[in-house]
Amino acid sequence: MEEISLKAELTDEEMRSIFGMRDAYIKKVESSMNVRVVSRNGFLIVTGNEENAAKAMSVIMDLKKFSGQGNEIEEQSVNYAIDMADEDREGALGDAAGDIICHTVQGKPVRPKTLGQKAYVDAIKGKLITFGVGPAGTGKTYLAMAMAVTAFKNEDVSRIILTRPAIEAGEKLGFLPGDLQSKVDPYLRPLYDALFQIMGPEKFALNMEKGLIEVAPLAYMRGRTLDNAFIILDEAQNTTPAQMKMFLTRIGFGSKVVITGDATQKDLSPGTVSGLDVATRVLKGMDEIAFCYLTGKDVVRHPLVQKIVKRYEDYENKRRNDKKSR
Repeated sequence: MEEISLKAELTDEEMRSIFGMRDAYIKKVESSMNVRVVSRNGFLIVTGNEENAAKAMSVIMDLKKFSGQGNEIEEQSVNYAIDMADEDREGALGDAAGDIICHTVQGKPVRPKTLGQKAYVDAIKGKLITFGVGPAGTGKTYLAMAMAVTAFKNEDVSRIILTRPAIEAGEKLGFLPGDLQSKVDPYLRPLYDALFQIMGPEKFALNMEKGLIEVAPLAYMRGRTLDNAFIILDEAQNTTPAQMKMFLTRIGFGSKVVITGDATQKDLSPGTVSGLDVATRVLKGMDEIAFCYLTGKDVVRHPLVQKIVKRYEDYENKRRNDKKSR
């Protein structure tokens, strides 16, 4: 196929962002799209066959738009833009970058980075209950936490309640010393970590002391009515159907709920049905409830995590197909 060259005018700053350290990002585009990219006299020139050159240029323009929105281009951003171009969804990276939800204590903006994450954040804004289901690293808990802190700061809710089932992840931890809080803290540490990043340990401790932020095991929700609160149930795949029903019936007036879980990482006893699986079937189609399914393409941790998730997805799909064919 005959080669063509496409040109785009970019500023020096845009070039630096798109090329990356030691040209790592542009080399990724070249190898993935089978093109050559050079910078000459303020122009970026892409050379390759017509289809590949067009896709590579769309990736570069997507990265330019993403960077122009105030985002820092990372390896994950480049990988996502390439994946979306391969699926003929040009511009998806720039379209995914929604409004800033909040800033971390270090001043880093927290915002969606993929179309799946944007749909998830939009659902939280518009629905009373949102289920965020997907693999590790897709930002389910972190984005929900950012939305909770923002709602709290804006006085849309008067308190934040974070909960998760206290189930050991396939290990027997044995006797844990200390008072009750010390015993449950290991199970709740991921929630603390996210809050520390977004709110800062000092403000977190102050609001905890005032009772405006509560982090507790799911069992503590029984018998309560939770009004005017932003409630996050994390690791919901480890709930039983009875626990999930108990939690959902705690919701009071003025509250917003986010339920997150990864259906592929259950720590329940063999043969125990997951409350998350049951809820997705029972509550499907209700107007006030949104179900957002994130995938390996929405992983925003180290790029290796995305590859690991993809391998496990392929493995599970193969197992299911093998069972069906027997």
